[in-house]
Amino acid sequence: MLLEIVFAAGCFWGVEKNFEKIDGVVEATSGYAGGSYPNPSYNQVLKNRNLQSPGFISFLENIGLTDKSELEVDKALVNHTEVVKVSYNSDKVSTESLIKNFWEIHDPTQVNGQGADIGNNYRSALYWTTKDQEAIALSTGQKFQKLLSAKGYGKIVTEIKQLDKFWPAEDYHQNYLVKNPNGYCPNHATGVKFDQSIKKQVAHEIVKPLSGMEILVIEAEDKGSCLYCLQFEKDVASKYKGSIPLRSAPMTALQGFDLKTPTWATPTIFFIKDGKEVWAQQGYMSPSEFYKALGEFKLGKSSEAFDVAFNKATDGRFCKQYDIFKNTPDGIFVDKLSGIALFDTRDRFNSKSGWLSFTKPVEGEVFEKADNSFGMQRTEIRSKSSNIHLGHVFNDGPNGKPRYCINATVLEFVPRNKI
Repeated sequence: MLLEIVFAAGCFWGVEKNFEKIDGVVEATSGYAGGSYPNPSYNQVLKNRNLQSPGFISFLENIGLTDKSELEVDKALVNHTEVVKVSYNSDKVSTESLIKNFWEIHDPTQVNGQGADIGNNYRSALYWTTKDQEAIALSTGQKFQKLLSAKGYGKIVTEIKQLDKFWPAEDYHQNYLVKNPNGYCPNHATGVKFDQSIKKQVAHEIVKPLSGMEILVIEAEDKGSCLYCLQFEKDVASKYKGSIPLRSAPMTALQGFDLKTPTWATPTIFFIKDGKEVWAQQGYMSPSEFYKALGEFKLGKSSEAFDVAFNKATDGRFCKQYDIFKNTPDGIFVDKLSGIALFDTRDRFNSKSGWLSFTKPVEGEVFEKADNSFGMQRTEIRSKSSNIHLGHVFNDGPNGKPRYCINATVLEFVPRNKI
């Protein structure tokens, strides 16, 4: 059966993201509800967030623990709160599991706000569409109150009432965190869980600083609950083979690091030297964003290598790095940032041009791009993994083969016996 229920647990971007990943949820839509005026807009809801009274029917009142007179307020204008309407197939996901999830993802004891988001438009609320949903909300709320109280939290203040009207939010709010992977998405959960009494704590291995440079990816305690942690792992971390170590861990596993950037948004990627943060970014980084940041960290923004990699510059003829690489032992040349193999010494030849020359690249690891700069028509060669500029390919190689003319400063050499 297809049912609908509406949740408010702070900024609706994160709430939408939370519910849309649950199997059995057909659609999660950001919007507004609980207010007394029609056709609310985001600007209106923000403008009214500091009204003295939200005019809510609280959880405590619903279960008979609060005198209704204590909640008497001026109801001339009641503001809407940011909500997410969850449409779900009750044959695939139970109402109880969705409501329990709602309690667990935010702090239902905070009045008119979640974390640093203060205002009645961020108040905790559950708007039911069936009496069964109401009953489950109240019963699970009573159970969750006991768990919260045991951890030192106050009383639940969640507004629980029948849905009057749901107003969809503006289009740019829908799937906001899909469109903006680095967007604002704080975690307001208390850490209290319904099954915590029987659930075993996951023991994370202690992570201490390495000497020199390293990259540290801060993930959620439960990595599987963080879609962008998984996306970063798929797009970047799982393919990275660079010489600077890259490690992933939850914040609770770290020991001895000097980090300044907050880690409430996961993943948070740190570039670290001798245990101290050099640069960091909260949220997902695409491969191109990651390697641009790594280039500044490893190569230095004013270095020749960085200029070649990201500004399409060219090494000087017979440069120092060329002299080092022109007669190496048997082995491979790898992307200086990603560590992915690009060229093999077996395909190297001396073109006497002053730049490293190869008859072919490692299959599938570079791509070609038209380059009409400086009034010339050339074919640029770039690394597929990091998208850095490598050089150009010409048709004047030995025996009718191509000549891949490659800048040495963006490569590293690995002997064959260490591959």
